[in-house]
Amino acid sequence: MPSLTGVRPPIIRIAKGTFYRHHPSSVPVCDPSGGSSGTAHHNPPLFSDLDFELPSDDTAHGGGAGLGPLTPHNWCVVGPSLAGKTTLLQAFRGQHICLPPTARSYPYLATDSVPHRLKSASRAIRYVGFDADGGGSGLGPATSAYLSARYESRREKTDFSLRDFLLGNTELNPYHEEGSSAAAEDDEKIPVSLLNRVIKDLRLEPLLDLPVAFLSNGQGRRARIARALLTRPAVLLLDEPFMGLDPPTVASLSPLLSGMAAKAQPRFILSSRPQDPLPSWTSHLIYLRTDCQVGAMGPRDVVLEGLRSYVHSVRSGKKAEDEKMPVHALGEMGRILTPGGIEGKGFDEETHSTFASANIPKSTPKQQEVSQGETIVEMNGCVVKYGDRIALGNWSQKVEDGSTVPGLIWTVRRGERWGVFGPNGSGKTTIVSLLCSDHPQTYSLPIRLFGRSRLPEPDRPGRPLTFWDIQSRVGHSSPEVHQHMPRGLTVRQIVQSAWADTFRAKPQLTPEAPGKVDACLRWFASELQPSNAATTTSETDDLAWADNYFFGELSFSAQRVLLFIRAVVKNPDIVVLDEAFSGMDESVRDKCELFLSHGETATYGTDNKIVESEVAKLGKVQVQGLTDQQALICIAHVKEEVPDCVREWVCLPEANTTSAARFGRLDGPLRTDRRRWDEIWAQ
Repeated sequence: MPSLTGVRPPIIRIAKGTFYRHHPSSVPVCDPSGGSSGTAHHNPPLFSDLDFELPSDDTAHGGGAGLGPLTPHNWCVVGPSLAGKTTLLQAFRGQHICLPPTARSYPYLATDSVPHRLKSASRAIRYVGFDADGGGSGLGPATSAYLSARYESRREKTDFSLRDFLLGNTELNPYHEEGSSAAAEDDEKIPVSLLNRVIKDLRLEPLLDLPVAFLSNGQGRRARIARALLTRPAVLLLDEPFMGLDPPTVASLSPLLSGMAAKAQPRFILSSRPQDPLPSWTSHLIYLRTDCQVGAMGPRDVVLEGLRSYVHSVRSGKKAEDEKMPVHALGEMGRILTPGGIEGKGFDEETHSTFASANIPKSTPKQQEVSQGETIVEMNGCVVKYGDRIALGNWSQKVEDGSTVPGLIWTVRRGERWGVFGPNGSGKTTIVSLLCSDHPQTYSLPIRLFGRSRLPEPDRPGRPLTFWDIQSRVGHSSPEVHQHMPRGLTVRQIVQSAWADTFRAKPQLTPEAPGKVDACLRWFASELQPSNAATTTSETDDLAWADNYFFGELSFSAQRVLLFIRAVVKNPDIVVLDEAFSGMDESVRDKCELFLSHGETATYGTDNKIVESEVAKLGKVQVQGLTDQQALICIAHVKEEVPDCVREWVCLPEANTTSAARFGRLDGPLRTDRRRWDEIWAQ
């Protein structure tokens, strides 16, 4: 591959490199702890004969439209779920086996132009991922048995503040001997101007003195990105950085990254899903096929034009579809995230295709127009405080008699389908912790769940609700559940844990539970089953892979699907889906939403129309969709990730304001009309 850099060598150079997760001569086994499970991993080559260079020059030729003839190279890696986006980012950083070994190198890092702290690729090229495993960029290990541990009293030595996290003061024994590598790294102090700018731009100032364990998912994402920026790497790898962030935060984060990208301080390589708009400051694009191979690579607008032509040719019948580059995954590409908002149209919109809307279930959601069901959640003026800081309920609401009551007033009834929205840090995660009874303040707040309080009531005989009573009646999927879920549980054990008191406790399975578990695993086998499991699966035992593969081995998307199944499998009274569909591509997300509404009774037929499933025709349905006896509470920052059945909504105000929560009712699905989404976010 010819050099793109002119004088200085590139930061990353890959010349005809082929990558493997395991060395081709080895025969690794499935158990991530090192033991033998007897199931060998398939080890296909990844990104065969890959050529890639990231220039080290401050400006390099080859930008997209509007970027000018000279611009820093900032790449975006796009592909559907399981296409290998994270794997490619890891390969850029030095992970995974490269053959031949000399095919991957970091020439610029060996020159005198690079400061000592950036001589190694692990320091010069930082990775920030949000797969709940940390990967060296998380906010600390998650070892508690259940989620309420995050709200317990602060432990002086282990629960460091956000300020300490940003400054890197997170070691229990921070002493370094003179001359050590850690001491040398500490000599490079973070410039005060950079620290103040990152804190301001990522809106972290009000959170600096909070323990990191108290941060919401969105706040934690901003903190991880901030910490990576403060290490001043040469290259920053951001794995889907906008996933899980609210629109205002995305609007503020993208310009911050744009300013740094323009100065090449640092250079960025992002990953993104096909349905996400591409930041305008990315100059180059890699599109991955479903088999972990590069489908297209080059300047952003050149690649987009090639993909656009491919989609239009397939749609018009002029070209056969490549099964490893399905066009349905490309329909929303072509949109650009600019400082002024999202510009441009997706490929399907450009051709006025109806395919994009065909993915939306056409059936009537199981939702009563006006719910009159039994009240199962009552919050009558909830204010959650940490010291002097109010995390939820910093407002007053009017009640039926015309008076005002401080805090959140909210009622959820059976049969209702709620969407909970608001900026990161507005209290959405806190609401979930209250209704799941994870938060210790549920004992002191005016909250009734299933008609009862957490404390004894003189006018109501019998024992109060226990933590375990509530947990058994709530199905919950969230980034926090994802973070705490043990990686060493098998696929089947994850689903069975829906009947357990804690993640590792022995599940108390009901007689119908095994059939429900098998039905869900079989329904989502193509989304969950590792690609190599097919080589070791027999027709007589088609779910053997679920007992042989571990949660930690699955892709991020497959893990999210598995946690979704766990939340709905036993038809709980309340289903809580907190960013449950983030990280999934469009087709996987739509299949989950179809299953949520219809269970096994329906499937996609020709032209993506919903038809009766074969299981339903045989009368063997084990898992139904949502019923009018269940309530749904959904939290999402992207309208496409809100199930079509959602009708009621509450939008929480920006943190540290006295604006009240806003309530409303939708007249149809969110993702079919932008007007409804704009109405929710209108301030």
